[in-house]
Amino acid sequence: MATLTTPTFDELFAGAPVMAILRGMPADTSVELAVRAWDLGIECVEVPVQDETAAESLAAVVAAGAERGRPVGAGTVTTAGRLAWAVSAGAAFTVAPGFDAEVARASVAAGLPHLPGVATPTDVQAARALGLTWLKAFPASVLGVDWFKAMRGPFPEVPFVATGGIDAGNAAAYLAAGARVVAVGSALEDPAQLPRLAELSKRR
Repeated sequence: MATLTTPTFDELFAGAPVMAILRGMPADTSVELAVRAWDLGIECVEVPVQDETAAESLAAVVAAGAERGRPVGAGTVTTAGRLAWAVSAGAAFTVAPGFDAEVARASVAAGLPHLPGVATPTDVQAARALGLTWLKAFPASVLGVDWFKAMRGPFPEVPFVATGGIDAGNAAAYLAAGARVVAVGSALEDPAQLPRLAELSKRR
């Protein structure tokens, strides 16, 4: 079994502009999809932990990732309880739909880089002031590609992960608009999505 160290987001997303979000799936399905993603070259995987069953799925994917030297993140980490599940499962990083300074501090204190959700310049400034580097633009499909273009002006140094409503059909447009990474969740229910997204990764 490979030994994992806690990576930074710069390391996690280096050369990998796609992250797979495995939400609301049984543990075996989550592991199956994660392995398929890794085999296709999509290295970043997140498993949201909105309940205890999801936390079990996270632990299963983390174990599978450890065998391949692949770090796995915990998503929807919005409370101390969910952070505890992430830590217990062995997650390498945490993700949240919004910005909560207390949760962010607790995650970083636990040794897990935190990716908070932002939707406004105020959110961006608050998260950056706390020392968070990478930020998640959510919901990306509502914000639209022009949001990323607009943010390039005041925040050219901020790497954004576009999340929410992203699929293989629109991912390239978000990357072209300025997103550094696209995160794909519910679209993965379509088995054709992963190969198409993997091709996008190869073109980067």
